[in-house]
Amino acid sequence: MSEYHIPVLLDESVTALIGNVSGVYADATFGGGGHTSEILSRLSPQGRVLAFDRDADALGNRIDDPRLTLIHNNFRFIHNFILYEGYRTGIDGILADLGVSSHQFDTADRGFSFRYDAPLDMRMNKEAETTAADIVNTYGEEDLEKIFRLYGEVEGSRRLAGMICKAREQAQILTTSQLDKAIEKMLPKFAEHKFLAKVYQALRIEVNQEMRSLEKFLEGAVQSLKCGGRLVVITYHSLEDRMVKNFIRCGNIEGKQEKDFYGNISAPLRAVTRKPVVPQEKEIASNTRARSAKLRVAEKI
Repeated sequence: MSEYHIPVLLDESVTALIGNVSGVYADATFGGGGHTSEILSRLSPQGRVLAFDRDADALGNRIDDPRLTLIHNNFRFIHNFILYEGYRTGIDGILADLGVSSHQFDTADRGFSFRYDAPLDMRMNKEAETTAADIVNTYGEEDLEKIFRLYGEVEGSRRLAGMICKAREQAQILTTSQLDKAIEKMLPKFAEHKFLAKVYQALRIEVNQEMRSLEKFLEGAVQSLKCGGRLVVITYHSLEDRMVKNFIRCGNIEGKQEKDFYGNISAPLRAVTRKPVVPQEKEIASNTRARSAKLRVAEKI
């Protein structure tokens, strides 16, 4: 499992999640199974875990434990599956590690990383229709600019979109190296990798509809939790963290505060951690991909 993906903030997240060792919990992002394995290790024989992953590769990390149900699907449908599995009164806790797995980054032909010359794919679910190549070659200039600005916070997003559109007039952009070549004149000296990381992040988010899926997941998670149940979410970039923070505080991703008759903010969750928990230096030193992680914990009111 460690070769597939090293779980981030493992002890902190699972400790925050589990209140009842005989309860029912969900790992919304199974991946390498690291968080699920730790949850199972702390539960009694009566405890149960439902784990979700839309990437078929993750199913190969299945853990042989009768207390585990592994579901091959997008976590945006979490509430439907929890009802289907018979937990109509809710479950005790839900954990989601929103990061892309090390396996996805390090498998060259998945096209998630600019470190490899590979097809522009980036699909977490390989059965999905739209690839990064489809977006790069068919989206209009305004749509591309919006993606890079909103999802990658790329400086000069309009110029970037224009360069891509001009390059694809000569030939389709089908690989990571072709994309890098098309925008090489925009790459800042001594910060090429940082710039490319933003570009690739934006495309990956659009390919997998990550922001929409996260919104649906948060709504489904609230519906799925018992009163007093815990929601534990690990984010890796500001867009995700802002959405999670707003949802915990206000019950919606926009951060719009709705108040009841008495002037109290009406929200289904209560923040357990006032500030996000971040990895300690020791963890970052052993796993550099943990450096941007933020852990937020909330409890259903």
